[in-house]
Amino acid sequence: MSPAEKEAVETFRRDVVEPSMTNLVIIDFWAEWCGPCKALSPTLEKIAADYADKGVVLAKIDTDKNQFIAAQFQIKSIPTVYAMFQGQLVADMTSARTESALRVILDQLLKQLPIQSEAASAEAELEPLIAMGEEVLAGGDAERALAIFDQLVEMAPEHPAVVSGRIRALVAGGKVDEAEAMIAALPDALAKDPAVERAKSALALAQSAPPVDDLSPLIAAVEAAPDDLDARFTLANGQVANGDRDAAADTLLHIIQVDRTWNEGAARQQLLKLFEVVGLEDPWVSAQRRRLSAILFG
Repeated sequence: MSPAEKEAVETFRRDVVEPSMTNLVIIDFWAEWCGPCKALSPTLEKIAADYADKGVVLAKIDTDKNQFIAAQFQIKSIPTVYAMFQGQLVADMTSARTESALRVILDQLLKQLPIQSEAASAEAELEPLIAMGEEVLAGGDAERALAIFDQLVEMAPEHPAVVSGRIRALVAGGKVDEAEAMIAALPDALAKDPAVERAKSALALAQSAPPVDDLSPLIAAVEAAPDDLDARFTLANGQVANGDRDAAADTLLHIIQVDRTWNEGAARQQLLKLFEVVGLEDPWVSAQRRRLSAILFG
C-alpha cells in the first residue's frame, strides 16, 4: 500500500468509520463531473440535516480523489449511496433518489439499530413521563393528567404522544373548546400523526356525546321502547360521555346486530371512534373487535 493509499484509508477511518461507531453514516460516492450526483446531493444534505438529532451524518467521498477507497467498495457507477453503522454497511440506499424514499429507509434503520443520538436520549427521558400521564388519564383524573401533559408540552412541544395526551386530557376535563383550538394550531404534519388522530377522535366523540348527569331517563326510554334504535344510540352516547365503555360497547353492538346499516352505520362509526380513543392496541379493543366481527361475519 502506497503512502497516498495509507493516508486515504486513515482519512476514511477518521471521517466515516469512527463516526459510524455511534452514528448512522450515509456514504455518498460522487464526482464533480457526475450530473445525477449533483442532482441527488441537495436531497442527501437536507435529509442529513433533518435527521442530525437522530444520529445521522453524511460523508461524501469524491471517487476521483479517492480511487483506492472507491475500489475497496467496488464502486462501478455513481452516485452510489450506502449506510454504515459500527463499521459495517447496513443498507444500499442507491435506488432511493427521492426524499420520501430516503426517509422510509432511514426510519426503518433507526428503529432497528441502537443509534446514540439526542433524539433517542430525549425519547428515553420522555417515555416514563408520558406513560405516567397516560396512566393518570386512564384512571379518570383529567385535571392531574393535564398538569402532567402541560409540563411535557414545555419539554417537547411537537412530540405526537405529548400533544395527543394533552388534547385528550383537555377533552376528558370538559375543555372541548381548548382542545379544538390546540388541534387547529398544529402544523399539518403533526396533525396527521396517528397519535394526534387518536386525540381528534376523542374530541369528535366528546362533541357527539356531551356529558349526561343522569342516565336513568335514557335507560327508561330504552326499556319502554326496546326497538327504538334512536333511543339506544342516545343511551350509548350518554354511556360514552360518562366513561362506561363496556356499557357503551354493549349498546352499540346491540344496534349493529339489529340493523348494521341503521342511520348510515352510525353505531359502527361511533364504536370505531371509541376504539381509537381507547387505543387500537388495547386488549379491551381487541376483545370488542372480536365481538364486532362475530356480528358482521358470523
